Amino acid sequence: MRRAVSLYLPNWPIDRLYRHLDAAAPPPEVPVVLVGRDRGRRMVTACNPSASALGLRPGLAASQAQALVPGLQTHDADPQGDRAALDRLAHWALRHYAPVCAADAPDGLAIEATGAAHLKGGEAGFLSDMEVRLAAAGIRARAVMAPTYGAAHALARFASGVPIVDEGEIGRTIGDLPLAALRLPETLLPALTRLGFETILDLERQPRAPLTLRFGPEIGRRLDQAYGRSFEPIVPVVDQTLPRAERLFAEPIGAAETLARYVAELVVDLCLALEREGRGARRLDLHCQRVDHRLETVRVATARPLRDPRRLTRLVCDRIETITPGFGIERMTLTASIVEPLDWRPSASRLGETEAPDVSGLIDILANRIGRERLYRLTAVESDVPERSVRKTAPMAADTAAAPASSGGWTPDWPRPARLFRPPEPVQTLALLPDNPPTHFTWRGVRRRIRRADGPERIHGEWAHSEAEVWAVRDYFQVEDDAGERFWLFRAGNGEDTRTGPQTWFIHGKFG
Repeated sequence: MRRAVSLYLPNWPIDRLYRHLDAAAPPPEVPVVLVGRDRGRRMVTACNPSASALGLRPGLAASQAQALVPGLQTHDADPQGDRAALDRLAHWALRHYAPVCAADAPDGLAIEATGAAHLKGGEAGFLSDMEVRLAAAGIRARAVMAPTYGAAHALARFASGVPIVDEGEIGRTIGDLPLAALRLPETLLPALTRLGFETILDLERQPRAPLTLRFGPEIGRRLDQAYGRSFEPIVPVVDQTLPRAERLFAEPIGAAETLARYVAELVVDLCLALEREGRGARRLDLHCQRVDHRLETVRVATARPLRDPRRLTRLVCDRIETITPGFGIERMTLTASIVEPLDWRPSASRLGETEAPDVSGLIDILANRIGRERLYRLTAVESDVPERSVRKTAPMAADTAAAPASSGGWTPDWPRPARLFRPPEPVQTLALLPDNPPTHFTWRGVRRRIRRADGPERIHGEWAHSEAEVWAVRDYFQVEDDAGERFWLFRAGNGEDTRTGPQTWFIHGKFG
């Protein structure tokens, strides 16, 4: 199922102005407008929220706006600069979100998100990540995902509260939107309104032939694109500064073996270009343009900079099965969308030294098959609280100074279970206070008698992390039941003072 995203930037020129002015930008409560020329007249082209609240709007004469709002700040509009910045934003989205992104002037981006949403934790996370990142940069944005770009574009600009549309929901979600949501030429809208058409559904219910005869094919084309009856391609931006290789075919190709052969040729060409620049690829994007103008894409990533043709070819060819060639592919383009410096280095630093095994190839294969976010390793963090003493990191990431150097990571004095429960689960137990281990405990409806125990290991709360932990104490015990299973229990509190905890028991982990 196709997933297209429309990223709408409702006040792109104003947001660009504020970013350009930076510290010199006026406060939000000051009304600000951009002024441009339309056939010799000075007109308002954009307003900030304060100016809009005072009744100003794009299309108003600049002299009239200044008369209505004393003290109005005006700045010259820069439509060419806005378009160039929108192209740069499309390149940013290309690197961070999906291999097919394009500027949708004057106020948005078009993104082909099919097969890319899982990289950000699903469709909701994909949209939220874009909006949050742009908001942190001072740019207001609204993203909508739908099976067609026409539907996503309409909902992003003319609806609220519908960020994700599934297959079969297009008619219900866009039917009540105004005609302007169809991206029709402005010259058509007054004529359609005079005939009584107000919503998209009004046009959808009409016979196609009379509409085409009177208004031309544009209405039918936009309706078909919005409802998914015809395909609307998204032509991606091309970053000419990135290494790339391309093949054009006189006759379309479609067999998997043929695709794999040309992928191998493209990888060799790309690696030669990377070698000339002294760089390695961290991510590859394969674009396959079909004869019906649909674009099939494959994106693979590597754990470290790489320009080994054999390994890169295998990574890309492992994903060929996701390509649907249709009636054939007429163009293939392979781009290294993320590159990093890669210099030659010896296999061992000293003569006779054993080279450490290279597992990056295995990591690349697993990450591109199951998802890079599902592949990680654990590293130590300087914290006594067990759930804070570990964090996820990339498989090939270098260790940081998060854990004490003297300990080499986790302290070996007190073993930790390989599996921690989050959050810790309550258990019913019986123990002599303050320092004796429990004699039994009931967990998940099963009563277990304790044969052996070791402890307590007292862990104090981290007052710098939370004021509630100033007096908090946990007493941990390693226990073994009759079946030989080992568990990690703790009492919230020191067994004497209620300020240190409620004296209730929890299971925090399981050994083995």
